[in-house]
Amino acid sequence: MAGSELTNVRSPRVKAARRLTKRAFREQDRKFLAEGPQAVREALRLDRVMVELFATAEAEQRHPEIVGEAAARDLPVHRVSGEVMAELSQTVTPQGLLAVCRLVHVPLQEALPAEPRLVAILAHVRDPGNAGTVLRTADAAGADAVVFTDASVDPYNGKCVRASAGSLFHLPVVIGAPVSATVRHLRERGLRVLAADGAGKHTLDDVDLSGPTAWIFGNEAWGLPEDVLAEADDVVRVPIYGQAESLNLATAAAVCLYSSARAQRLP
Repeated sequence: MAGSELTNVRSPRVKAARRLTKRAFREQDRKFLAEGPQAVREALRLDRVMVELFATAEAEQRHPEIVGEAAARDLPVHRVSGEVMAELSQTVTPQGLLAVCRLVHVPLQEALPAEPRLVAILAHVRDPGNAGTVLRTADAAGADAVVFTDASVDPYNGKCVRASAGSLFHLPVVIGAPVSATVRHLRERGLRVLAADGAGKHTLDDVDLSGPTAWIFGNEAWGLPEDVLAEADDVVRVPIYGQAESLNLATAAAVCLYSSARAQRLP
């Protein structure tokens, strides 16, 4: 890596990156931060997404392939001190790699393939860790897209990006779409819209999930409001066979998405 180590936490370059921890500045600059080797590696797989890379000397030694690939693409690569990385990082123990990336979300009308099969909708989801985990789960289950509605957390929040473990860069993500417009568009594209809620009259054992399906997942504490439940074709609950009161959002989403993925793949 060419050049001297960047050690001044007040340097303009560091301050420009640090401001991206705030949503208002992410929206203004049209950029966000991707931290850690997994997120940085996946960002590099996409064309013209990464803008620049910050790396400590230790991280450069641990991940020479990542730093080398960034340099080979003529991206600015800055070696930084541990103090600077701590200033940029949003974790207690920084992993030494942090990329500035361009926003990657797409409009709802452009998110789906010709024949969509599975979509996850996050409505009123506020916890970024849960949101990122649902995004990662949707990716693993083979979903075609994930929609963050206008009342949900920003998927570019640092905790959400980390929890997605690179999945933010794998599948189309829509942000800021109203629930009603989203449901209407997905229904027009042939998807049945199911709301996952503990008060559902039917359980996963009762419904046919073999067809194209969109799942709506709600707030961690109070679930989905009545107006959102009314938008769905059906309200479905995950059956509780033991004594647990409920499942958390990420676990319930995993069960629902994988139930659909499995049903769609059965002969």
